[in-house]
Amino acid sequence: MFRTIAATIPTDNDYPQRMHRLDVLTRVLNGTIYDNLQYSFGEEKNVLDEYIPIRNRRPAVRYNLAKIVVSDSVSLLFSEGHFPSVECSDRPTRETLQSLIKDCGLNAVMLDAALIGSVGSVALWVRVLRNRLHVRALPTLYLTPTFDPAEPDRLLRVREQFKVAGSVLAERGYPIAQADYGSQYWFRRDWDAQSEIWYLPWPVRSTTPIEPQIDTGRTVTHELGVVPMVWVRNLPGGDDVDGACTFEAAIESQIEIDYQLSQAGRGLKYSSDPTLLIKEPAMGGGALIKGGGNAIVVDKDGDARMLEIGGSAAAAVVDYCRTLRELALESVGGNRTDATRGTLPQSGRAMEVLNQPLVWLADKLRIAYGEGALLDLLRLIVEIGGRVRLVTRSGAPVGALNPTAPLSLRWPHWYPSSADDRLKNATTVKTLVDSGVLSRETALNTLAPDYDIEDIPAELARIASDEAARLAALGGGQPQVTERIDV
Repeated sequence: MFRTIAATIPTDNDYPQRMHRLDVLTRVLNGTIYDNLQYSFGEEKNVLDEYIPIRNRRPAVRYNLAKIVVSDSVSLLFSEGHFPSVECSDRPTRETLQSLIKDCGLNAVMLDAALIGSVGSVALWVRVLRNRLHVRALPTLYLTPTFDPAEPDRLLRVREQFKVAGSVLAERGYPIAQADYGSQYWFRRDWDAQSEIWYLPWPVRSTTPIEPQIDTGRTVTHELGVVPMVWVRNLPGGDDVDGACTFEAAIESQIEIDYQLSQAGRGLKYSSDPTLLIKEPAMGGGALIKGGGNAIVVDKDGDARMLEIGGSAAAAVVDYCRTLRELALESVGGNRTDATRGTLPQSGRAMEVLNQPLVWLADKLRIAYGEGALLDLLRLIVEIGGRVRLVTRSGAPVGALNPTAPLSLRWPHWYPSSADDRLKNATTVKTLVDSGVLSRETALNTLAPDYDIEDIPAELARIASDEAARLAALGGGQPQVTERIDV
């Protein structure tokens, strides 16, 4: 059924083949996959009195399983309680990056990126406007990357190219004649290590080949020395440009659920107003009005009855759809827990075990969007900061950024720890520190996510200060011995 519906979406041979695939998957994610079907589910016949197959109708019930899976996994990835902290041996660099993350709203940007990129890929676009840093997640539907053959993970260029109507270009200030408002034009923009290059639009259909001309009025020279983008592949299993889709394995089941529930709803509506069957000889004249207050009079050889359906059919459909949902979530690693079953787990570890498939999915996404995208983005910001004087939202200059300092991420626990979890963890850590197996700094790193400690060295300094003050209050660090003799 998915291929049948996808075939209704037009394919433009002027674009790469990946564009059509990303377009279809994006429609599934956004819930617009059925918009190209002409008839609603309640339309059984067309104007020619011909039967309309169900596959040609838009379902009346839509259960966006793909969006649910993506939202759950992204929430475990970059929500407020799951966003990683930056680790760096150079303290000024670490503090500056933590400040920039909050200043440019990287938390929301990465959430958006993981949502957009679930279809296969996403691009993180970095801009410096009035010395302020801005990051935006771009869909890759019309973007094409070019990588360095000697360094396959380094971008040489990213090209954006798509078709646009002449009327739209005229609204944007391009000199398009009114007679050409309905014509299609190519729009192109390139990003490289020195500039953001705009081109003058040119007609899609032309009798002679046209070489695109650079639009010098809109082209921007940034001179950053790097392409201001990070290309992100979603999951392993794709190609060099796009990763595997997060929810593709569940699409067929999602469509089946939509149509089955729509058909069940149609059956319930029929049950509330069933068809009346009258066997001839029928009845006397007059209009037939169904209802409890109206009697139907038939001949002695006639008969009248309602063509009803049993309620067990609707229950069977619901059970079937529930099974489809379980299988679909199992195939993509979604959350299969049911709040109506069992008791609520009392610890973070119990929640992690309960949602283990979802945790495994989010764990794989951490590689793509955390250890890959976010770290690459932070390294790009450090490199840009070495070339441009950056300021914060308030206008204050940002701190120093060391381009040679290694960066890493410290991820919090999947689920918040309960009081009992924290007590057991603290007891274990204290035992290891007292026995000399674990350092105090490593112990504090272990406990930091539970107590929202962002700056480990600063916390260690405060602990040392408090310890010195306590010892001073006890007499300069000398233990006091009190002897008591009971007579």
